[in-house]
Amino acid sequence: MPHPVVDSHCHLDIADGDWLATEEAIAAAQAVNVTRIVQIGCDLPGARWAVEAAATHAALVAGVAIHPNEAPRLAAVGELDAALDEIERLAQAHDQVRAVGETGFDRFRTGEEGRAAQEESFRRHIDLAKRLDRTLVIHDRDAHDDVLRVIDDEGAPQRWVMHCFSGDADVARACLDRGAYLSFAGTVTFKNAAPLRNALVVTPTERLLVETDAPYLTPVPYRGRPNASYLVPLTMRAMAQVRQQDLESLCRAVDANTEAAFGGSW
Repeated sequence: MPHPVVDSHCHLDIADGDWLATEEAIAAAQAVNVTRIVQIGCDLPGARWAVEAAATHAALVAGVAIHPNEAPRLAAVGELDAALDEIERLAQAHDQVRAVGETGFDRFRTGEEGRAAQEESFRRHIDLAKRLDRTLVIHDRDAHDDVLRVIDDEGAPQRWVMHCFSGDADVARACLDRGAYLSFAGTVTFKNAAPLRNALVVTPTERLLVETDAPYLTPVPYRGRPNASYLVPLTMRAMAQVRQQDLESLCRAVDANTEAAFGGSW
């Protein structure tokens, strides 16, 4: 790419060993000008791994959280409170832990019986992000109204990101009105994603981020195989085309936006 960009959401721990080892994934990304990565840990083992990885690799910063689909499982065995206490400790474990998340709601994989636990966990993460001045990273699957309801109830942190944004233009405007950054993934390249591309068009340049969610959501034409940060250029080029925007200027903006969203350079 003509200017470096950051993969703002990646799960290197899930891919490590099965797809690309962490060092290989970072090197492959840097070879195509994806020079930095936000590594997200979604359960206690993943959060611990993320902290260690960010402390070890200069290209990484970390986010730590209990994923919305993990929260009901922990609540069912009486372990959610202890897990959230551990997330708070990990969020303060190293300067390179910049984010609390991903947290939020998932109505696709968790049914009605787990929704109270998801909401309790989400509210606790919002409070944590605000108290520790960390960026809040939100997972929203089939739950736009609930996400916005809780954000309005609790008040948004200074910096928050809608990870793998999945709404239409109206949802985008609602999030933007509340101060969110919108992070777009390989889904913008999918044939059936016209509403998402409409959301991309209405998002101001200064609020755009890009991500992989690797090893998931691989962009076309490689959809169906594991994703990795070195494929960000495919998503960036698609975003520039949809927005009818010069690729270099978009890359520069996304790079600066990611620094602003995650509390500065690294």
